[in-house]
Amino acid sequence: MKPNIVFLFTDDQRFDTIAALGNRQIRTPHMDWLVRHGTAFTHACIPGGTCGAVCMPSRAMLNTGRTLFRITGRGETVAPEHATLGETLRGAGYHTFGTGKWHNGPGSFHRSFAAGGEIFFGGMADHWNVPVYDFDPTGKYDKRCLYVENPFGSNQTRERHCDHIHAGRHSTDIISETGLRFLKEHPTGQPYFLYLSFLAPHDPRTMPREFLDLYDPAQIELPANFLPEHPFDNGEMKVRDEMLAAFPRAESEIRRHLADYYGMISHLDDRIGRVIAAVRDRGELDRTIFVLCGDNGLALGQHGLMGKQSLYDHSIRVPLVFSGPGITAGKTSDALVYLLDIFPTLCALTGTPVPSSVEGQDVFTARREAVYLAYRDLHRGVRTRQHKLIEYVVNGQHTMTQGFDLMADPLETRNLADDTALVETLRRQLFRLRDEWDDRASPWGQTFWNGFDN
Repeated sequence: MKPNIVFLFTDDQRFDTIAALGNRQIRTPHMDWLVRHGTAFTHACIPGGTCGAVCMPSRAMLNTGRTLFRITGRGETVAPEHATLGETLRGAGYHTFGTGKWHNGPGSFHRSFAAGGEIFFGGMADHWNVPVYDFDPTGKYDKRCLYVENPFGSNQTRERHCDHIHAGRHSTDIISETGLRFLKEHPTGQPYFLYLSFLAPHDPRTMPREFLDLYDPAQIELPANFLPEHPFDNGEMKVRDEMLAAFPRAESEIRRHLADYYGMISHLDDRIGRVIAAVRDRGELDRTIFVLCGDNGLALGQHGLMGKQSLYDHSIRVPLVFSGPGITAGKTSDALVYLLDIFPTLCALTGTPVPSSVEGQDVFTARREAVYLAYRDLHRGVRTRQHKLIEYVVNGQHTMTQGFDLMADPLETRNLADDTALVETLRRQLFRLRDEWDDRASPWGQTFWNGFDN
């Protein structure tokens, strides 16, 4: 019998926010359990994104296994000819159930899942007032409601498509409890793909009191690459995420943000523990694959930034853990892998044929020398295990080159752009991957490369 799959997808969780992988400030006992019982990919990343809402193309890439410039637009929808992970597993005999955030349109959700509940089609919401859909077997999802979106005190009333709002219940609890109900009710005998897509730890960073009080901001260590301001204009200095803290960044405010961020992750971890316990209660731990991953990283004071709209490691690297049958326990891998590789990896683990539209690789056999990085029409980069190059085009002009030795300088604080030989070597890799990814043909690439060449 095929193994079950429990997919745990978090929103804005950075790669270095799991205690078992080296963060001594955070408490994540259940994520730690997954790490101890599985294989953690410590250099998993996203390529970047084509819009400020980086999570939208990231999720489209994950669910289609396609690269950044070969998804539909910015990822707001998925083309019918692009197979989705859920659709593929569904065709292979899995009962597919989805809950939580789905940022890629109702049509692709309908193809992917045979059932579901508490479905959120937006990008972000007040965690205590999430507008959600019940599962609609017709796939129309055409109901409407009104709710007050107030993450920053704006008190703006906006119209959203949904069935209802869970006023006063946190999104993490809503989604985890929906998954728990599924695990309680699903009969044994048919393998399942349970997709739990959380909204946390995305801002607004609010959580139950016990987790809010778990971390004292005064005791939080600032990252060694904290800066009051980013040292140059990267073309995206006033995007929404960057406005969440005052300029210049104050140490006390960043500590508060980090304490809240860690509290949200510990809340997530606690509810993930309940899901693991429910699988254990079903007697299925030995035949269930768990996947834990995040959709993108977050700066929170590093390099003077707050958001994920950059190509620094804090923004592109994400947690990725596989645990379960056929997976080596207690192992870490520094292989260069993308989130879009999860699709073919799960196909390999379950004996499911990989659709022809999928471009990713099995993470357990991937042997990339470098990964390609891109953000909008502003940044392009390439990352190897040791080095990174980032090029910037702002207002149609090539304005900055950054080069880093990631082994000697993992926090990316010393620019090696004056090392001509290094820059030339990395640019050759950048240009090769640009052409392989059809970047020049994309609207974002056309603008970037025209500015770079000029």
